[in-house]
Amino acid sequence: MKSTTIISLIAALAAQQVAGHATFQDLWVDGVDEQSFCARLPQSNSPVSDVTSNDLRCNVGGATGVAGKCAVAAGSTVTVEMHQQPGDRSCANEAIGGDHFGPVLGYLSKVEDAATADGSAGWFKIYEDSWARGTGSNGAADYWGTKDMNLCCGRVNMKIPADIPAGDYLLRAEVVALHVAGSLGGAQLYMSCYQLTISGGGSASPSLIQLPGAYAATDPGIKVDIYQSLATYIAPGPTVYGGFTKSAGATCAGVESGTATGPAYEGGGGAAPTTNVGSGPTTAVPTTAAPTTMATSVVPTTGGAAPTSTAAPGGCKSPKYGQCGGQGWTGCTGCVDGSTCEAVSPPYYSQCT
Repeated sequence: MKSTTIISLIAALAAQQVAGHATFQDLWVDGVDEQSFCARLPQSNSPVSDVTSNDLRCNVGGATGVAGKCAVAAGSTVTVEMHQQPGDRSCANEAIGGDHFGPVLGYLSKVEDAATADGSAGWFKIYEDSWARGTGSNGAADYWGTKDMNLCCGRVNMKIPADIPAGDYLLRAEVVALHVAGSLGGAQLYMSCYQLTISGGGSASPSLIQLPGAYAATDPGIKVDIYQSLATYIAPGPTVYGGFTKSAGATCAGVESGTATGPAYEGGGGAAPTTNVGSGPTTAVPTTAAPTTMATSVVPTTGGAAPTSTAAPGGCKSPKYGQCGGQGWTGCTGCVDGSTCEAVSPPYYSQCT
């Protein structure tokens, strides 16, 4: 009887962890929804935790390409889109749940053929939305790139440098989730690669890093206890080529169709996204897409992505899969009806399940 109870508990905790996992699934090109036409979809929504593995390039099985390539002009904007479950594009669900706080990063790799490239040609970083200090007493209450992404219906705009050569590229979108990164190997890395053919451009030759190779398990951006007060946080990898970074805590300015009426946390709005029926799938997408473009101003002292621990302990209720306890936690210790607070990574992290 006891062994059955233990097995059930282990299964429940495993299911809880998976509920917060996610994948980058879809791509927009200058406001046109290509859906997953050129995406190398991961085999599951589970993370990569071994930074020495080739899976770090394009996720487990990501060395195998797909048929589609998305046409992109140098200097234009692409938008990667993340959700917890395959095919779920609902803005009612967090893009990545379970308080998976951390930076959102973007990389490019120039390749001979995006459909066959294995990600070994080297990468340069083109995007970073990382961290900024919030008003709470620990890092979990700070501003993070994943919080911005969740506010924007899972969408993150990345600008393609205008001066890079034309040709085939892999675009690698990544989240480094740090909710259990206080111990070695605890960071959870989520990534997908998109196959692009870039036109126009110039002759720039950005410095390259290798994946694996550029990340180490002991890097301060990978092994970090975010439940203490952070003096600073530096995301893993090189600096951004072209300087296209975002201030964590900024709000959304518009949906990809350019007709948004307000920030994502106010419900967004705007016209239905345009579906590119010429090169990608023709399935209709939701008509209630949330805004996606981040403001580039400095982090506001009020507003923006609200810290997660603004209410007095016990006086509020965390949502399902939200944090409800842990070392240094000063936020809600109760859970919404139907959920209970369970220790996921004691003593650091408890979550409503």
